[in-house]
Amino acid sequence: MPSRSAKPKQLAALTRVSVATTTEADEAVAGLLAEIFGQPATSYTHFDSGRTHASVYLGRSAEWSRPKREQIVVGLKGLRDAGVPIGAGRISVTKVRREDWAESWKKHFRPFVIGKSLLIKPSWSSRRPGRSQAVVVLDPGLSFGTGQHPTTRFCLEELVASRQNEARQTFLDIGLGSGILSIAAVKLGFSDVTGFDNDPEAIRVAQVNARMNRIHRMVNFFLRDLGDRRGGVGAPCDVVCANLTYDLLLQHRERILAQVERGGCLVLAGILKSQFPLVARAYQAAGLVLERRERAGDWESGRFRMPS
Repeated sequence: MPSRSAKPKQLAALTRVSVATTTEADEAVAGLLAEIFGQPATSYTHFDSGRTHASVYLGRSAEWSRPKREQIVVGLKGLRDAGVPIGAGRISVTKVRREDWAESWKKHFRPFVIGKSLLIKPSWSSRRPGRSQAVVVLDPGLSFGTGQHPTTRFCLEELVASRQNEARQTFLDIGLGSGILSIAAVKLGFSDVTGFDNDPEAIRVAQVNARMNRIHRMVNFFLRDLGDRRGGVGAPCDVVCANLTYDLLLQHRERILAQVERGGCLVLAGILKSQFPLVARAYQAAGLVLERRERAGDWESGRFRMPS
């Protein structure tokens, strides 16, 4: 009796839990969702409509419940009471086929450039780089965005500005996320590029993205917590990016400083503008010089210089 070929197994639909918010508050709202569901969340702004949502994608529908909704409502109220402009804060829950989820990104993730040296684009884009322009190919994942958040863009801008032609420069990425900063550093010509994160999913995603950009043999990723007593992950680096919440930047200041080479550059991002003065004072008290700061909505980032 001839055997019948088995039908390909269809992947279960995703449950998308989204909160309508603002570009100023998207990272804070995404952080709230990540804390409630115990997995990273992502945020995006639709290219055409300008609408911003923070979302978490659940592989099992059982992960969504009335108590979870109540936690979100309470958390959003806490953010609003703290002065974070979360916007509408409307919660929506929808079923999304994995194929539809992948296609939806193509509508709002367009290529963007950082200065004249760097082009960030999705794999489906046919855009060609300019002369001497490095290219980072980055597709969105379930748990990480595409590098368009203002704090990530600030870090990318500082990478471009810090790169010295032909010079040997080392780079460290504290808090990998998608790995975009480490990948961009390799593409720009940095050597001994290293990144670490305390989230195993971040390590996995960063490794996938590094392989897609064909630089996986030129970067080292570590699963490590800033509070790890083993200390740093190598020698101090010429440029260090720490895109973290302000409490981590304050709590682990000495460990972060130990990773910066004398005369090196430290980029601090992921900080609400109301919290930035506290962070700036702490690092200036340690002897660093604040060379540049930039506000984007409710976020503020800064470039600091370690004394020689």
